[in-house]
Amino acid sequence: MARGSREVRIRPLRLKDYDAVIDLLAASKMNPHVRGRDSPAAFRRQLAAHPTTYLGAFDGDRLVGCVFGTHDARKAWINRLAVNPDYRRQGVASRLVTEAERGLRRQGMDMFSALIDADNRASAALFRSLGYDVTKLYYARKKRRKGI
Repeated sequence: MARGSREVRIRPLRLKDYDAVIDLLAASKMNPHVRGRDSPAAFRRQLAAHPTTYLGAFDGDRLVGCVFGTHDARKAWINRLAVNPDYRRQGVASRLVTEAERGLRRQGMDMFSALIDADNRASAALFRSLGYDVTKLYYARKKRRKGI
């Protein structure tokens, strides 16, 4: 934990956390798409679909980490894992992933995946430490419109 901080606790995210989530994603250089997949309306829909696996790590009332746990009914996904730079290397990311996995297992998921940018060595190391096989692969996507 950051010097002088209280214990970081993890809880499901709420609609009122939206601005803090966007600020955290931006601070983590994750390029939030506030007019697309990270818009307030999209966040509301996503929370409704995954109310127990969209998680935040809080130091008091301050959001210091987040993860979006989702699934497609056959495989679980760990998305948008972000930790405030002042709280990195303190176990926050590991706790977020572990808690998201726990919630996804309760929904019947046995396989967990995450997409990691090729140059994000810290994230690859984190997932390896959590038992993930990290391999290089091609990623293809198609957007219906720009900015999604």
